[in-house]
Amino acid sequence: MNAGDGLLVADLVGVAVFAASGASAGIAKRLDLFGIAFVGFVAALGGGIVRDLVIDAVPPLAFGDWRYAVTAVVASLAVFWLHPQLSRWRRAVLLLDAAGLGLFTVTGTLKALDAGVPAVGACLIGMLTAIGGGLARDLLTGEIPAVLQRDIYAVAALGGAILVTILRGAGVVDPLTMTASALLITGVRLVALYRRWSAPVAAP
Repeated sequence: MNAGDGLLVADLVGVAVFAASGASAGIAKRLDLFGIAFVGFVAALGGGIVRDLVIDAVPPLAFGDWRYAVTAVVASLAVFWLHPQLSRWRRAVLLLDAAGLGLFTVTGTLKALDAGVPAVGACLIGMLTAIGGGLARDLLTGEIPAVLQRDIYAVAALGGAILVTILRGAGVVDPLTMTASALLITGVRLVALYRRWSAPVAAP
């Protein structure tokens, strides 16, 4: 498997994970089958669409490569049909969301760098790729987006994007290192939730 194939696989795994996260949130809100599939689709592909539009990769992969849309819909439907066997929806949503955050930060940053975007811009695009789907999911399900609250969410994505950019500059872009980077981002997000770490807020 070459680097391009590895990036595609990581991207599709991220799509499936965020779709499952969106579908889980939709089920928790008692949406119907179409609503669950739609929220899963938007959660999975919203960030990637923003990324592709910013780097002028049109049409976005969400529309130009059938594998992305099919992966998102299949993952959403799988969660819909399997949900009676699943429990603790809030924990499931948070875990899947953290995993998607890590995967999409890595793939979004690498795609921006491959498109010739300078390091600072690539970091921002990587962050937007990671948080865009979750932002759309929360808005569609009537929740205050996690990225706008005190949770360490966008900060974890930005830090991960910086790490990936540094590793890319050092020539370290093998699948094992990128997987470790995604796991690190996911771990930071989960530890922040467990320890209730938060960014500073303005005093009332």
